[in-house]
Amino acid sequence: MITAFVLIRARGNRVQALGEAIAELPQVAEVYSVTGPYDLVALVRLKDVEELDDVVTQGILSLEGVERTETLLAFRAYPRRLLDQGFALGQE
Repeated sequence: MITAFVLIRARGNRVQALGEAIAELPQVAEVYSVTGPYDLVALVRLKDVEELDDVVTQGILSLEGVERTETLLAFRAYPRRLLDQGFALGQE
């Protein structure tokens, strides 16, 4: 299983409609609205890397209001307990 994060910049008032449309794509597991230079982040789960074309080029980029995307491929996942420890650093 391949995991990818697709960063999406949307045009103007299309963020909510795009988020909903992207969430309906079969390989998209989750979609988040975010702050920063991108408006949405889609978490994508793929059987193989060739499916990226289906999801990003044929799917996300074909939706009205998408200005650009940037795709990040994950190569290692960390156990949940390690992530929880990392976010707790400096907290008492």
